[in-house]
Amino acid sequence: MARTDSGFLNRIRRFSISPGLYQVITLIALVTLVGIVFTGAGVRLTASGLGCPDWPKCHGQYVAPAQINAWIEYGNRLVTGVVSIAVIAASLLALFRKPFRKHLAQIGVLLPLGVICQAVLGAFVVYYHLPPELVIFHFILSMILIDAAFALFWCSRYEPGERRYSTDWISTWAVRALIPIGQLTIFLGTITTASGPHPGDHDKELVRRFDFKGGDTLEWIVQRHAAMAVIFALSVVAVIFIVRRQGGDRRAQKPLLVTLGMICLQIGVGILQWQLHLPAWIVWCHVAIATLLWVAVLWSVAKAGQITPGTKGALRRHAEPAVS
Repeated sequence: MARTDSGFLNRIRRFSISPGLYQVITLIALVTLVGIVFTGAGVRLTASGLGCPDWPKCHGQYVAPAQINAWIEYGNRLVTGVVSIAVIAASLLALFRKPFRKHLAQIGVLLPLGVICQAVLGAFVVYYHLPPELVIFHFILSMILIDAAFALFWCSRYEPGERRYSTDWISTWAVRALIPIGQLTIFLGTITTASGPHPGDHDKELVRRFDFKGGDTLEWIVQRHAAMAVIFALSVVAVIFIVRRQGGDRRAQKPLLVTLGMICLQIGVGILQWQLHLPAWIVWCHVAIATLLWVAVLWSVAKAGQITPGTKGALRRHAEPAVS
């Protein structure tokens, strides 16, 4: 028995995974985390939020009953299981990547912890009958997980020092400044959805919506969300001009153009859904585009890169540098 145990431990010690394969695994984790946002939005917009009024069971069973809303809600929970496998793999296999990178292992730990928090939060969302504050936090936590998954995927693509630093601190910080603008735009979007006709209820069960402006709440928040989206678009245009200026570092130009295109598409979809009185399928498209738009923002920041250490605008770093 001792020899068997020793042999097993030796096989674990010798086990390794190539950088290329690990990169594929991190990409799968990122894709599944984006996908769970799509399915979660589908649950809300098909009024299936309480299709399973209990957790982790569904109507007291481990198999959902033959009801479409129950299957949609329970299906989203099953997708969460797939996501869990992907993020656990990305986290654990970082320890066996050769060459080992401490930075990747540290980021990887965040993914399973985040999924656990999501599961616990999801249980509270169901238990308290979909309060809009918890639903919004559920979505924001998904965005944070996507942040971590994208960082893990991007950093796994290169070895430390493989890509050059940027000496254009103006362009780099201009691109980074899009993060809070984008975050605020998305946050206002979550409040808009929580004020609209799709609170995620099921079978005429009462689910509270935001009504801080009474009957004018939805229109009030829609106007501010739309204004913020325009500001976001204009900010991206300004940053594109900054990176394209003479002597500017143009590495982020392509993802910035993609980001601008997606914002324009998002504005168009937003106008259409308002004119059509918010049909669920268009609202779902709006949420899906918003998620992909956020990935485009992360791509832009990653492409802009890090500033040459010791130059103006550079951050002091003592840990292993993340590759851009």
